Amino acid sequence: MAEDELLAFREHWKQELTIKNEAHSNCNVTGQPSREDSKLKRYFEDFGQNRSEPKKRQDSTSHGSSKGGEDAVLSVAKTPKEDQPEYVSIAEGLLDGRTSPLLERIQEERTRRKRKYHSLTKACNTSQQQPLRKINKGDKFVDQFIQDLNETNDIPFFDIELPYELALKIFQYLSRTELGRCAQVSKAWGVLAEDEVLWFRMCQTEGYHHGASVSDSPCWKSTLRDCRNSENTVRSNWKNRVGSISQLQYELGKVLCDVNSCDSYVVAGYTSGDVRLWDTLHWDSAASFLKPSPLTADVTPRPHVSHIRVNNTVAVAAYDDGCVDMWSTETGQEPVHHFQIPGRVHALALSLESPTLATAAGLDVRLDQPDERGYWRTLCQATLPKPVESMVVVPGAGGRGGDSGPLVALSAGETVYLLAPEDLEPRVLHTVYGHPITCLDASASHAALGVKSCGWAMNDGGNKIQVYSLETGQSEMSVGNSAGDFSCVNLRDSPPHMLVCGNKDRRVRVFDLRTGSSVTSLYAHHMGVTSVQADDWKIVSGGGEGLVCVWEMRMGAKLWEMHNRHPVRHVRFNTSTLVTANIPDEKSPRGACITDDDLTAHRRHRGVICHYDFSEDSTSQDHVLPICRSNYVESSGYNYNIGLAVPYDILSGSHPSH
Repeated sequence: MAEDELLAFREHWKQELTIKNEAHSNCNVTGQPSREDSKLKRYFEDFGQNRSEPKKRQDSTSHGSSKGGEDAVLSVAKTPKEDQPEYVSIAEGLLDGRTSPLLERIQEERTRRKRKYHSLTKACNTSQQQPLRKINKGDKFVDQFIQDLNETNDIPFFDIELPYELALKIFQYLSRTELGRCAQVSKAWGVLAEDEVLWFRMCQTEGYHHGASVSDSPCWKSTLRDCRNSENTVRSNWKNRVGSISQLQYELGKVLCDVNSCDSYVVAGYTSGDVRLWDTLHWDSAASFLKPSPLTADVTPRPHVSHIRVNNTVAVAAYDDGCVDMWSTETGQEPVHHFQIPGRVHALALSLESPTLATAAGLDVRLDQPDERGYWRTLCQATLPKPVESMVVVPGAGGRGGDSGPLVALSAGETVYLLAPEDLEPRVLHTVYGHPITCLDASASHAALGVKSCGWAMNDGGNKIQVYSLETGQSEMSVGNSAGDFSCVNLRDSPPHMLVCGNKDRRVRVFDLRTGSSVTSLYAHHMGVTSVQADDWKIVSGGGEGLVCVWEMRMGAKLWEMHNRHPVRHVRFNTSTLVTANIPDEKSPRGACITDDDLTAHRRHRGVICHYDFSEDSTSQDHVLPICRSNYVESSGYNYNIGLAVPYDILSGSHPSH
């Protein structure tokens, strides 16, 4: 019964196809049957054959129907696909093994449109002249090239595509870790995350290679990685005291009077009147020996050096008789500028950015600076009610702009003044009667001064540090609460919003200027703190007992210490170097004849300058003393070399004679 129904359905289907073919006979197009039509024809042929094999005795009606089915299929093959019923398309898709006939029809529609577009383009090209065809081919090539560039420059962001520049603008706010994660998303994001501009900006942001351009390095990502590895190595050397130590000595200088350093330059003055300059990057520099001015070279005995200052361009020395000499750090030898003021120089300050010199002798203060032609001029002079005790040149002119002149902060008794060339009189920044100033320092925007409380003011919390704004001249904060006097304060070289100071109560304190709270307080030196400096992770302090201590700020733990005779009067460090100076208070010690030719007996009275180098290459064999690099295969030398070599010896083999 089921077979009869199937044959009836097939017969009804064939009749519908025949009627559809006759209705559209005027629109038929003759041609070869397609692949789908051939498959459909074979399907009906095979189906008819399969049905006739089991029933060989079927009547002639069945054979006629099969023959009629073939004719109907041929008629369908000649019918265009656009005019076929929907179930015919579905049947064709099922016969071909496709599961989505709709997608196939969409693809056919796209193909038909492309063929129509190409036929129109070809017709237009054939109607034009030959030279114009070449131009159109070139235009077509350019259009294709531009299309390829657009595909390359478009960066996919989820379901949209952004231009390369806009995507780069977004990626510049990512960190190193986030860029590494984005590089694993896709190839396009990987190319964007490896962009040289991104890593160049990141290198500049983290403080490496200031002033460089993008073309200075072939791979800024590798450059940043090398810089960070070097920084980590230097930090590890700092913590473990791994590096080279050098003592800067000048035997003929007698007793050390003052020391100052800036970057790679170290300058020292002695009681013999000599001034010595060291360049730690070029030890054989010709500017090592600085001669005095010819006007005072024949004076005997020569006066002691009272103050020493140095920056990257000039070195300055002040003597007890009021003479001031200035040398160039590049040429050395003869002074480039010399002047003399009445009385002894009590304070000397030199700008780190420019050759601006401030000198104070008694009540008089003067400010000198060279003009554009190199001639030194006195910018201003002033007379104060009390002698000047300390003085500092404000870096960056106190944030007053590039066209303004230098600004000097100085303390005299209980008052702190600001001296500028455009002012007729020094301006008063701070004054409290009966509360003297014990220390002073200034940054580009603020000034910090230690105030000693006396009498009834001790009930208000003791000695404090006042922080003033140089722009407004108003007090912004008061930190500290100590019974001892603040002996030193460092604001210029401290991290942003941080202040480090030392006190006679043996403690080193670090304050946060944003909150006014104490970050850390360390019991450092039992004879009081004389000098101090800090960065973002460590503190270096010097005491009156001669100890130099290195502390870790976060943990508040002492990493290591070094001891020398005499108080530590100078501490200055940068990323990989540290300069310390132990300067004796007694310039003419009792029982020591300074005029003797043999000065080796009085070495303990002279003071010492130490230079520590914690850089990466300082741990190589070239920085170890030759006597400590000897080995057992050397034919020359003495037995004491073996004792000094351990543990630096190199056991590379046995003696050649054995």
